[in-house]
Amino acid sequence: MLSYTFYFSQTEENPVVWKSSINKVSETEYDVIFEATILKEWHLYSQYNPEDASLPLEINCYSDKNVGYKLIGKAKESETFKEYTEIWEKEEVFFKGSATLTQRVLITDPLITTIKLNVVGQVCKEACIQIDEVFTFSLKENKEVIETVSLDEKSKLLSKKLKLNLKNTALLKPTSKEESESNSSLFNIFLLGFAGGLLALLTPCVFPMIPLTVSFFTKQSQSKNKGISNAILYGVFIVVIYILLSLPFHFLDSLDPEILNTISTNIWLNIFFFAILVFFAGSFFGYYEITLPSSWGNKIDAASSIGGIIGIFFMAVTLAIVSFSCTGPILGSLLAGSLTSDGGAMQLTAGMAGFGVALALPFALFALFPSWLNSLPKSGGWLNTTKVVLGFLELALAFKFLSNSDLVGHWNLLKREIFIGIWIVIFFGLGLYLLGKIKFPHDSPSKKFSFSRISFGILVMAFVVYLIPGTFKNPTWNLNALSGFPPPQFYSIYEQASECPLGLNCYKDFDEGLAVAKQVNKPILLDFTGWACVNCRKMEENVWSNPEIYSILKNEYILISLYVDDNEKKLPEDAQFDFKKANGKIKKIRTYGDKWSTFQVVNFKNASQPYYVLMNANLEILNTPQQYTDIETYKDWLQKGIENYRKSQ
Repeated sequence: MLSYTFYFSQTEENPVVWKSSINKVSETEYDVIFEATILKEWHLYSQYNPEDASLPLEINCYSDKNVGYKLIGKAKESETFKEYTEIWEKEEVFFKGSATLTQRVLITDPLITTIKLNVVGQVCKEACIQIDEVFTFSLKENKEVIETVSLDEKSKLLSKKLKLNLKNTALLKPTSKEESESNSSLFNIFLLGFAGGLLALLTPCVFPMIPLTVSFFTKQSQSKNKGISNAILYGVFIVVIYILLSLPFHFLDSLDPEILNTISTNIWLNIFFFAILVFFAGSFFGYYEITLPSSWGNKIDAASSIGGIIGIFFMAVTLAIVSFSCTGPILGSLLAGSLTSDGGAMQLTAGMAGFGVALALPFALFALFPSWLNSLPKSGGWLNTTKVVLGFLELALAFKFLSNSDLVGHWNLLKREIFIGIWIVIFFGLGLYLLGKIKFPHDSPSKKFSFSRISFGILVMAFVVYLIPGTFKNPTWNLNALSGFPPPQFYSIYEQASECPLGLNCYKDFDEGLAVAKQVNKPILLDFTGWACVNCRKMEENVWSNPEIYSILKNEYILISLYVDDNEKKLPEDAQFDFKKANGKIKKIRTYGDKWSTFQVVNFKNASQPYYVLMNANLEILNTPQQYTDIETYKDWLQKGIENYRKSQ
C-alpha cells in the first residue's frame, strides 16, 4: 500500500486535512482510500446527502476522456451522522471529526501507470467552503510519494464562503405582505406605463388618428353595434401587441433570474441607453424623424385590407408602426426603466400593458360615445409643444443612465452636484422654451401663448430654483423629492466624512462586518444595495434620514452594505473563483458585484434591492427581511430586531 498525505495546516480557513492511499486488490482493481480529518464543529457532507441541500461529496475521474480506468460504484463510507436543517428543510447526512472513503477503481488499460481522481464537496460550520481537490496515484509499487495537487490555491477557499449556516430561516420565507408589496409595485409600473401611453396620445403621430379610426369603424360597419365591437377589438389588439413586445425578456429572465439585473447595471448598456435617449430627444425637438422602414408599414397596411378579425389585428399593427416616431422614445424609456428596476421582465410587461391600455382606451370610448369626438381639441401647435417637452424630459432621463455608468465604474466624473447642475441647465432650457424665448424647427410662428403654457413654464422655473441648493456644500434642503435620480449624497465634489449613506459607519465586506459585530456584541443590518438602485437611494435619503431611524442605525446596529452591481471592481486574483450553482451551472466570480449578488441569492433566495436582513453574529435571523417601505414600518422593524437580539443573548 502506498500513502500520500495532503500537507496543509488545519485552520478555520482549511478545516479538512486529507490523507490518501492506494491498495492493490487484483491485477485490474485497486482500492483508493481517502482519510479526512475534520476540524471540530465543521461538517463534511456525505455522498448521500439529499438533493437541493448542502453539496454532497463526489469522487470522479479527473478527465472525462477514456483514461484507461473507471470507478466501480460509489465509495464506501465510514460512520455518518444525520440532522434536520431548517435551511433546506431536509435531513442532511454528514461526517464530523473524521471520514474514511474507499473507492474501488477498475483498470481498463494495462499500460497506464498513474490515475487521477477528483474529490469535490462542501464543508460547513457558520460558513461553507467548497472542496475541490485532485489526487494523483502511482500504480508502480516502487514509486514513492506522488505530489497531490489542488485545483485552487488554499487562499481561494476564503472567497468560497458564500453560503452561511443561517439559523431561524423560517423568517426568510416570503410573507403575504411582501407578495402584496410586489403586486403593488407592478401596479405602480402599470400606472407609469399608462401615463406614458397618455403622453403618446398627445403627440402628432397618434392624436389625429383617433377621430379618423373611430369614424372608419362606426361608418364602414354594417351596423352600429358591429362598429362598436370592431373598435373595441381594435383596442384589445393594441394592448396585446405591446404586451407581446415584452415576452422575449421573460425568456431571458427564465434562463437566469440575475441576468436582467446584470444587464441593467452593465456600464456599456447604460451608456447605450444614454446615447439612445439623447438621440430620441433630438427627434422630439424636431431635428429629424425616427421611423421604421416604410416597407413594413406598406405590407402591414395591405394585410389590414383582408377584413374580419385578422384585418383589424393588422390595422392595430399598422398604428404601432406608423406612430413609432412618437411612441418609440417613450417605449425606449419604459424599456430602459424596467430593465434597471428589480422586477425585470414582469415590470416590463406591466408597463407595456399600461401603455397599451392608455393608447387603446380612446378608440374604444369614442366608438361607444361618438358624440364625444366633438369635444376633442383640434390638432395644432400644442401637439408639437408636447413633443418638445417630452424631448427635454428624455434628455434629463438620459443623464440618469450616464450617472449609473459613472457610479458602477467608479469614474468619479458625474458627481452629485455636477448631475444636478446639468438638470438645472436642461430644465432652465425647458422653461425658456415654454415662455417663448427659444424655438425648435417645427414650432409655429405664433406669438401668443396660452395661459396653461405660461403657467407650466413658471412652474418649471420654480423647479429650477428648487434644484439650485443641491449644488451647495451645505444645501438648505436635500431634494428628497428627487431621491434616487441624482447620485447619492456621499458621492460629492465636496469632501465627505464617510463613503457610506448619510455619513454612517458601514462595512462593505461581510466577513469584516461580522467580525466587528462579534467584537462589540451588536446585531447586524445586512444591506443588499446597488450603485444604480433608485429605491436604495430613496430609502437612504427619505427613510434612513429620519432622526429616530438614523440614531438606531448609528448606535444599535453594525451596518454591512454589499453592492451587488459593483461589477467593475475586481476581486484580488487569489480571491477569484468559479462557483458551481445548485443547477450545476458555473458562475465566474471575478468582481465584488459577482460575489455579493451570488451571496444574496444563495443565502436568501432573493435578487432584488434594497433587501435588508437583521441577524446576530451567530447568524440567527432576527426579523423577517425588509425591502422598500415607509418610515414607521422600517422603524418598527428595526426595533423588533433589537428586541429579538436581546432575547437571543
